[in-house]
Amino acid sequence: MDDQELPITENPAEPPPTRSNTQVKYGPASPPLDRHPTLGRSSTLGHHRTNTLTRSATKETIRDPNLDVNLPYRTLSNEANLSEYTTETAAGEIPGPVEPDGEHRYKLVTFLPNDPENPKNWSKGYKWYCTMVVAITCFVVAFSSSVVTPDIAGVSREFGVSDEVGLLSITLFVVGFGVGPMIFAPLSEIYGRRIIYGTTLLVAVVFIIPGAVAKNIATLLVARAIDGIAFSAPMTLVGGTLADLWRSEERGIPMAAFSAAPFIGPAIGPLVGGFLSDAAGWRWLYWIHLILAFVVWVLITFTVPETYAPTILARRAKKMREETGIQDYVTEEDIDRRPFGERIGIFLVRPFQLLFGELIVFLISVYMSVLYGLLYMFFVAFPIIFQEGKGYSAGITGLMFIPLAVGVVCSAICAPLVNTHYRKLIRKHNGLPPPELRLIPMMCSCWFIPMGLFIFAWTSYPRLVWVGPALGGFPIGFGFIFLYNSANNYLVDAYQHQAASALAAKTCIRSFWGAAVVLFTTQMYARLGYEWASTLLAFISLACCGIPFLFWTYGERIRQRSKYAYAGEDDEKIADASEGLGPVVREDDSEDQDLRRARSYVSNP
Repeated sequence: MDDQELPITENPAEPPPTRSNTQVKYGPASPPLDRHPTLGRSSTLGHHRTNTLTRSATKETIRDPNLDVNLPYRTLSNEANLSEYTTETAAGEIPGPVEPDGEHRYKLVTFLPNDPENPKNWSKGYKWYCTMVVAITCFVVAFSSSVVTPDIAGVSREFGVSDEVGLLSITLFVVGFGVGPMIFAPLSEIYGRRIIYGTTLLVAVVFIIPGAVAKNIATLLVARAIDGIAFSAPMTLVGGTLADLWRSEERGIPMAAFSAAPFIGPAIGPLVGGFLSDAAGWRWLYWIHLILAFVVWVLITFTVPETYAPTILARRAKKMREETGIQDYVTEEDIDRRPFGERIGIFLVRPFQLLFGELIVFLISVYMSVLYGLLYMFFVAFPIIFQEGKGYSAGITGLMFIPLAVGVVCSAICAPLVNTHYRKLIRKHNGLPPPELRLIPMMCSCWFIPMGLFIFAWTSYPRLVWVGPALGGFPIGFGFIFLYNSANNYLVDAYQHQAASALAAKTCIRSFWGAAVVLFTTQMYARLGYEWASTLLAFISLACCGIPFLFWTYGERIRQRSKYAYAGEDDEKIADASEGLGPVVREDDSEDQDLRRARSYVSNP
């Protein structure tokens, strides 16, 4: 089947045909071309839209097997022909809607075959260079969140504040990780990725300096809060950048490299920060942070071009209008952008509607929050176990994070095997796999987290050697990537075009929880003791192991009752039509055409 087409049959009004007398053929994915009767022909194309196009229902009733959550579903209306961004045409254009004069059509600008401006057509070497730059950027951002942790005590002593106030330098930074994506994701859909990378990283670099030279705790905390918000942008955009660069069949290894970076960074931060703080004091933790951030800002700003297809094509269309004087050349951003109020609702309100109104989003977010909180708890728990309990230096304590990092690397290496297994399951289900198949890696890997925590807990006696609690980090690191990728993919498959909002909700709540846990970890270990504090975390993670099994068993029924999730209504119809059993009958044909316009490539954010 061509990936721009859906199966339809001739004479759909006839009685249900049989396998012997029905011939399935494929219709074009393009939408009807007679919409937008109120659009004028002018250079200010974006201001001629007088009708507001809103989705009549939020329920996802149509499966999009080639869903790409990085396309601007939330910015553009349901009438938008998103195949413009994923199709290469010999003429560099596809027909748009009829213009008000009834004689002309808008021309939607597309990429040409082998177009050098299409990031997917860049040389493999250059794509790998861009991939490594954005992955290193992601690593540096994650590194920045934890590199200051080894000498929080030094900050507290110098400024005469409690350890809890010192820990706010971590808390406020991680809160920024939750706030920033709500701002920068919408902006990147409008202005592109490059300008967001460049401006936010520059702001982050500048505000590291006040933290390094701070004369009081207030200056340090304000600088860290601003840095957290600014540094959240690269973490938000990196997955989309990789989807811009690589075709779906090429994406396995690059995505594995990216998946490891957000977890290796926090593990390496205490290792570097420990030795550096022992040698030069806490301020040098900020200077090394500044040096690395400046390097990645230079690399990503001056050596990585724009990769977002809608932005590239919008610039091309504007250039064509200027050069030819013909105002027909447009992109969907010019003629089909949602009203501002509707966009604000989708970007800022919809994530919380999903979080508090959808059981799947809520429980998956809770599970990911537990894991994220566990990672940041370790930044406080490791110094308690190894420095306070065993008398190690901050540098030696940093070495104890190595097994955790090794576990992350091992799981990243295994990630392509998971993708290969999933492709086999797709074939087994005739190309229509239920979203719950995404839970298989989660159901297998969830046990590694409590396993590692129980090892960490009951080998943390001060009299025992370091090997036990250090090696307890390996299964925890090994389980992280499988759990995160599986959770993300399940949300994408279950919520289709609402997936970006579901992922935003998950990111927000997990960041706030990760920011909070560091403030009470010390008290928890003081009250419960080394062994039982870690055991409590192990039992919480063990309870969370039931979440993927709950959705494996009841996920389909939950989706059927959901207001937003895709419940599989479309699968049987597509399967029957593909086998010649009957016509595809849609309950909402306009929704069907919305899906056809949204055909794209598979993305694993």
